[in-house]
Amino acid sequence: MNGNTPYAGVPGKAPAGKRASNDVPDLSPEQKESLRDSITAIATLTREFLPDEYVVGSKVADNGNGAQAQVSVQPPVGRPVSAGFQPGLEDFDGNDLETHEEDEVARGLAASAAMQVKQVMGDDITPTAR
Repeated sequence: MNGNTPYAGVPGKAPAGKRASNDVPDLSPEQKESLRDSITAIATLTREFLPDEYVVGSKVADNGNGAQAQVSVQPPVGRPVSAGFQPGLEDFDGNDLETHEEDEVARGLAASAAMQVKQVMGDDITPTAR
C-alpha cells in the first residue's frame, strides 16, 4: 500500500522520504538571484507597512529539495508569522521569477503580524482614535 506514495522512494534511485533527483528543480544562478531579489522586495514592502517595532527577515535556502524562500515577521508581542514558497522551473520566465504577488504577500504578512498584536493585547486598551 505504501509503494504508491511519493514518500516510499524509488527502488535504486531515491530512498524513502526523499524526492528523486529529477523531481527537484535545479535553478540556475541567475534564477536563484531573481528569487533572492523577489523575497527581498517582499521583506522591504512588509517593513514599509509596519512600525519599527516589528522585526522583518527573509532567507533563501536550498536543502536538497530545491530552493525555498521565506519572509518572517516578529511582532513586538505575539507569535511570529511567515510566508514561504518553493518555486519550480515553471515559475520562471527565462531567468526572472514571475510571481507578481510581492505586494499581496507583503500586505498579508503585515496584516497577520498586526493581528497577532491585537489578539495578545485584547480589548483592554482604550484606542486613541477611531
